[in-house]
Amino acid sequence: MRVLVVEDEERLGLTLRRGLELEGFVVQLAATGPDGLWWATEDEFDVIVLDIMLPGLSGYEVLRRLRARDVATPVLMLTAKDGDYDQVDALDLGADDYLTKPFSFVVLIARLRALMRRRAPQQPTILAAGDLRLDPVRRSVHRGDTELTLTPREFGLLEYLLRHKGAVLTKTDILRNVWDAHYEGPENVVEVYVGYLRKKIDAPFGRNSIQTLRGVGYRLLDPDGGPGDGQFDDETGSAPR
Repeated sequence: MRVLVVEDEERLGLTLRRGLELEGFVVQLAATGPDGLWWATEDEFDVIVLDIMLPGLSGYEVLRRLRARDVATPVLMLTAKDGDYDQVDALDLGADDYLTKPFSFVVLIARLRALMRRRAPQQPTILAAGDLRLDPVRRSVHRGDTELTLTPREFGLLEYLLRHKGAVLTKTDILRNVWDAHYEGPENVVEVYVGYLRKKIDAPFGRNSIQTLRGVGYRLLDPDGGPGDGQFDDETGSAPR
């Protein structure tokens, strides 16, 4: 889940970034109205958190231009203002929700998840492949009746794989959507975390869910109808020849 946070208060922006990343979001920060507008129109996000009082362009103007360009990404306005007319202005311009500073981080997370559910109601509440189930709302993962404990990064990786089960995902796809659009570390971090996931979701249960296609990427196999039969080399994760 990718979120754009447009907030000029540096300390608040960094705090939001850390908190959202712990909740499994991939966060892009922008500190001015023009930068926020550029990111929102040039990249794809699941939701935008947009402050109203911004340098360069106000949040109102950024929102107006986004909607004029048919950018339909859900927008939650974030501001220190609390007047009724401010809320009306934001909603009339096309905002999907409005939160006044100071705010509860728990409430912010709940509203962001609600916005994404309304945007994509066709997505199942529970993501599953066979007896592997992930609940994005409760942040829980089960293999059969066994609850598994994953780190936030492992959870984000498994959620991304499950949302695209059966599809081949490159390391670039995974880094962009689970790490960060500007991640500059080595690509083999993906291999490392795929290995961590296999040890937790597969190895204890004698399963092989994540297929490696050498030189291409990874695919989460669906035993209930996805590509392949889920059988591949236990050590490398590669499909048999």
